[in-house]
Amino acid sequence: MLSRGLSVLGRAIREQPRIFAVAVSGSVLFGLMVVASAFVVGGVVGDVVVPAVETGSVGLGALALAAALLLGLSVMRVVGIVGRRLGAGYMQYRLQAAYRRRVTRRYLELPLSWHHRNATGTLLSNANSDVEAAWNPIAPLPFAVGTLVMLVGAVVSLFAVDWALALVGLTVFPALFALNVAYSRRMAPRQARAQRLRAEVSGIAHESFDGALVVKTMGREAQETARFASHAGQLRDALISVGRLRGIFDPMLETLPSLGTLAVLVVGAYRLRQGAIEVSELISVAFLFTVLAFPVRAIGWVLAELPRSVAGWDRVRRVLDATGEMPYGDTRLDSAGGPATLSFTDVGFAYDPAEAHLSGAEVLGEVTFSVGAGRIVALVGPTGAGKSTIATLAVRLVDPRSGTVGLDGVDVRELAADSLAGTAALVAQVPFVFDDTVRANVSLDRPGIDDEAVWAALRLAEADGFVAALPAGLDTMVGERGTSLSGGQRQRLTLARALAGRPRLLVLDDATSAVDPRVEAAILAGLRSSATGGPAASILVVAYRRATIALADEVIYLEHGRVVARGTHAALLATVPGYTNLVTAYEQAEVDPERQRTYDEVTPLISPLEVDR
Repeated sequence: MLSRGLSVLGRAIREQPRIFAVAVSGSVLFGLMVVASAFVVGGVVGDVVVPAVETGSVGLGALALAAALLLGLSVMRVVGIVGRRLGAGYMQYRLQAAYRRRVTRRYLELPLSWHHRNATGTLLSNANSDVEAAWNPIAPLPFAVGTLVMLVGAVVSLFAVDWALALVGLTVFPALFALNVAYSRRMAPRQARAQRLRAEVSGIAHESFDGALVVKTMGREAQETARFASHAGQLRDALISVGRLRGIFDPMLETLPSLGTLAVLVVGAYRLRQGAIEVSELISVAFLFTVLAFPVRAIGWVLAELPRSVAGWDRVRRVLDATGEMPYGDTRLDSAGGPATLSFTDVGFAYDPAEAHLSGAEVLGEVTFSVGAGRIVALVGPTGAGKSTIATLAVRLVDPRSGTVGLDGVDVRELAADSLAGTAALVAQVPFVFDDTVRANVSLDRPGIDDEAVWAALRLAEADGFVAALPAGLDTMVGERGTSLSGGQRQRLTLARALAGRPRLLVLDDATSAVDPRVEAAILAGLRSSATGGPAASILVVAYRRATIALADEVIYLEHGRVVARGTHAALLATVPGYTNLVTAYEQAEVDPERQRTYDEVTPLISPLEVDR
């Protein structure tokens, strides 16, 4: 544990060497001034106070000199304390901020398959409490390093005064180190367990809050509370175990320096009687042991934090060292080239067997089709056919196991990240809305998207009417996940967000399921043509409603991850019984109010990827 903990601290020092040097310099200055103060106090007592008591008179010059020395040492100690604390605090907070950014950036680089294997609560804990835990020892570290210098100076000073008193120091100081090491070894597993339980509690809390709708509608409040209370109780017990161990060791760490002071007085009195030392030297050594008690605790603080630091660093490093990110190329597409073409060529895909609840079975097999420039292509198929997987492949949220996905004839794996994001946009079935204004949700602070562009996107998404009616228009706060909006309004807002970036390919994964069919038809009609009468973008749409499917130039019918048929809606109705039965079933569900209401309530709660799985 000590070796691993020192390795983490070494990384911190290598990343912030200048700030650490400032903090340690302040700490060393403080430590040397403490040692010097002990001998100045001893000298003042032995050379000023004792003669004054014996003669009954005080030399003003000697008294003024003693006062000046003590004041000067106090000022230097204050300078050391300020330098140490500012440097340590600045170093700690810089490291925590830097690693929060690194962890978050790593999250965004890793593929969806990695996120499927890690709970959101755990990821939040990694970026927050684990990062904090990893760098907690930084605060007392410069103090501890300065204390080591101070201890070396103290031992040298003790030998300069008297070898017998030095032996007392050589007994007490190693005993302090041994006690700290024993404390660290016993604390390590307790801190690791507490850190793990913190993540579990965070994960359960996130699930309960995020799934509040399900919890309340299913009447599971008491059960969720009990589940959270159980894990919170385990965390409480783990932290009590940590506190109990500290309660045992802290008094021992406080007592040792006091015992050292007592031993110095006993041995010192004997040596004083022998004439080996003077009164001033005995007072200096006794005072030195007294003032060393607090600084030596800094070493204990560092060692006490090392187990938690190592536990936090292991969890942070697991994220930073995770593999599977999708490297991008440097090919760029012409952003002003009109609608893009999308092609799937013998594409196969299977989820990683390591992902929870997945078997690694094939999801797509030899899928081949294309979306021509300016055309609308509809994906139709039963649940689990692979429609949402195709949508995520089209915008490269995942990569195929075999085959090629191309944009304008270029493999998407060869495209630069910003070029891909500027060319293709996905609007998911489950809309995500930030707890911000309408304007911020549509523009996302992207350059070139002013209010005029925001309103244009809202009009195209048939969202301008309800936005204009909001209390503050574009400045209206929509609440967390858009709770102040209806399902259809959230879907139109996320559609406007995608349209504001002027994508050349728009992928709609049943993105208008909560919208009135007439509004949906108006949206698709608007997407088909721009203001100049030409196509605004190529569109790949996962469709269920007959009216939506009928608007498509071509329909791709999927079953079991394979393209079974393709053609116009009318042609497939006439020639493919499976397609006919499916579309008819969808149409009947729309006609049946009860079934439609159930579909609208349940569908937004299901992840698109879970549907395909």
